[in-house]
Amino acid sequence: MENILSVLVFFPAIAGLLGFVVNKESARVYGITVAAMEFFLSLWLWFAFDGNNAGMQFVEMIPMIPDFGVSYYLGVDGISLFIVLMSTLMTLIGMMSMNITKNIKNMVITLLFLEMTMVGVFLSLDAIIFYLFWELSLVPMLYIIGAWGGPLRIYASIKFFLYTFMGSLIMLVGMLFVAYIYHDLTGVWSFALTDWYALVLPVSYQLWLFAAFFIGFAIKVPMFPFHTWLPYAHGQAPTIGSVILAAVLLKMGTYGFVRFSLPMFPDASVIAITPIAIIAIIMIIYTAMVAYAQKDMKQVIAYSSVSHMGIIMLGIFAMNAEGIGGSVFQMLSHGIVSGALFMLVGVIYDRRHTKIMDEFGGLATVMPKYAVIFGIMLMASVGLPLTIGFVGEFLVLIGFYQVSPIMTILAGTSIIVGAVYMLSVYKKSFFGPITNEANKTLEDLDVKETMSLVPLVMIVVWLGVYPKPVLEPINNSVKAMLSFMDEKAITQEAKDMIKVAKSTQEIK
Repeated sequence: MENILSVLVFFPAIAGLLGFVVNKESARVYGITVAAMEFFLSLWLWFAFDGNNAGMQFVEMIPMIPDFGVSYYLGVDGISLFIVLMSTLMTLIGMMSMNITKNIKNMVITLLFLEMTMVGVFLSLDAIIFYLFWELSLVPMLYIIGAWGGPLRIYASIKFFLYTFMGSLIMLVGMLFVAYIYHDLTGVWSFALTDWYALVLPVSYQLWLFAAFFIGFAIKVPMFPFHTWLPYAHGQAPTIGSVILAAVLLKMGTYGFVRFSLPMFPDASVIAITPIAIIAIIMIIYTAMVAYAQKDMKQVIAYSSVSHMGIIMLGIFAMNAEGIGGSVFQMLSHGIVSGALFMLVGVIYDRRHTKIMDEFGGLATVMPKYAVIFGIMLMASVGLPLTIGFVGEFLVLIGFYQVSPIMTILAGTSIIVGAVYMLSVYKKSFFGPITNEANKTLEDLDVKETMSLVPLVMIVVWLGVYPKPVLEPINNSVKAMLSFMDEKAITQEAKDMIKVAKSTQEIK
């Protein structure tokens, strides 16, 4: 299919516009149908994708503002392919599982527009188009939290918007400066990433530009100490908002590091390894300990999400195929597992209208199907072997061990701390006697909830046992990027680091 990427980007938005004329009673079915069609389109993209080709595929380029080098430029490689797939899958699953009756039509339309912006971010190869989709994604999420959130929804939505918007403005300054440098060197304007990749910048320029992009991406991840907006956003957002926020929106930040920072500023990236590793380890350990202290089940998952994003950041700056490939795989793992955990918390909240763990106990007796699925997702979250969570974490730790064994051992403690607080949640909520009378009559998962969660369980087990179909295309694109970074690097330190990375064992 020609222009498959454009169809993937704009089909949800066009369907969202048509949604205004859909009857309110049919809005949910309409939204699920559109999201399913979008997911199947992304599956078709995977089947048509050449996993042995490490470069960009299905490229579309149309000049938009030729005098300033702005083009409608889309492409997909092994790094972005599966993040797009995850985005369409989690939108579909979220649409199927959401239990919203208030203004359901507006929610469906908002989610479809949000899906357009998410897919657009991961497929854009022009910095201005990337930035437009990046900023546009803030508006639907702001509306979701503000219109359907909890008592502090306005505070949470404004804090989310201000943090991410201010970081994005600094990133935009960096983008404009890169375009100016390109014009100064070549005499033409261009915002195409493939043109920017060809720039060999002095290390001093790289450091300043790396810092500008870092602020925009770090707030989105969110990295410590920029993470304070996330617990409020998760705590006040409706379940569907938390699912999409954790599963997809946070990955925009880590994806930005892989797509922009590493290939454009290889020397600065190598210089930043130690400080970013320290921040990542603080994220991993500190937020895991904060998660253990929470009474609210949803806040436990929220802080756990920040901790796992620290693992992804550690892998990105390992500067080798194992670390970067593992971090991209971990983006998928975190998206699926954290999204499922927020959905599971939403299930119990819909029944009891509370997320406080002390209100529960003995749920395994009255909700056995719910307890089994929650247990599987919990095990995946703590990185149990043969689940999707193990693969990414293992590769990240193997990759970063080649950089710093001591820091890797520190980061590895997160697995232990993570197991402690997640198992604590499970013990308090699911085992022991039922002490609260309200819990004795709780209904187990219904058909809608089961159909939403079982596919995620299947993916968690499948990719935990046999990750090769996903890892191989990711690995090919990561190796091509590392090879390019090696050729572009100026300092001997960066060349040595990346050469070591290229010579490490290939991911199987």
